[in-house]
Amino acid sequence: MSHQVQARKVFDIELAALRAVRAHLDAAFDTAVELIVDCLRRRGKIIVVGIGKSGNIGQKIAATLTSTGSTGVLLNSVDALHGDLGIVNDGDVVLALSYSGETEELLNLFQALKRFAVKMIAFTGAQKSSLARLSDVVINVRVPKEACPFNLAPTASTTAMLVMGDALAMAVLSARGFNKHDFARYHPSGAIGRALLLRVGDIMRAGERNAVAEQTLTVREALLVMTRARSGSVSVVNARGKLIGVFTDGDFRRHMAAGDEVLSQPLSKVMTRKPVCVRNDALAVEALKIFDERNIDDLIVLNARHEPIGLVDSQDLPKLKLM
Repeated sequence: MSHQVQARKVFDIELAALRAVRAHLDAAFDTAVELIVDCLRRRGKIIVVGIGKSGNIGQKIAATLTSTGSTGVLLNSVDALHGDLGIVNDGDVVLALSYSGETEELLNLFQALKRFAVKMIAFTGAQKSSLARLSDVVINVRVPKEACPFNLAPTASTTAMLVMGDALAMAVLSARGFNKHDFARYHPSGAIGRALLLRVGDIMRAGERNAVAEQTLTVREALLVMTRARSGSVSVVNARGKLIGVFTDGDFRRHMAAGDEVLSQPLSKVMTRKPVCVRNDALAVEALKIFDERNIDDLIVLNARHEPIGLVDSQDLPKLKLM
């Protein structure tokens, strides 16, 4: 028995819910973004509150805000009334999630928050609810119906809150000029963070592991240089040490297979000119992009003087956890 029909119904209902909530967007959303940006500019934070499933969604929204540079914390609405209100400071912004807008614990918390100079934003499906009346900004997340066949279990409504939270976080991110380098600062241990923080110079093979030979050397001599460096290629330079080409073990095999007398040839005769290369101060993620686009094994690293100072070997990337 296939349950895909039911699954597709849920997708259809929740997609329709998102379209409806998208249509609700108005100036209130702009005001909410501006309140949060102003709060963060003054070193404040966004305190997210909710009960039950809304609280679970609030946890994700707070985490998304924090991971994108906007300090967000989840405050348990019940614990808040027993001491945890100490986390609230004047100037903070409170983001409350309640679809009905009549959640008793949340309303009690809002009454207590009146003692603080905070702005209150509500995500609710009831524009005339008690929560809406107590809030400075009300964002409408009303959906046509839940995906639950009894229209009871929070499904489409929680999806709507989650996506509205993502929309708010991304709008704040954009308004604050948050970029990928800022993102990397908050994700230093992940693959994304490593790729965005590391420079090519941090991951390249250098010194004795970087095979470099002048164009006048023979292929036989160049192979010895490659062997000592345990490299599959050698960067070919002119008399001034500037990169002019590359010779790889693949090039050597192709010449040998063709019956060429290549060992005594100077590198200048057999090298590949204008090889793919990258600057040492480029981000590691740029090197990854070159490997993906050019289908190469080795990437020559240059300094500002166009001298080959290193090599990135594609075999090193998995060990560096960049792939």
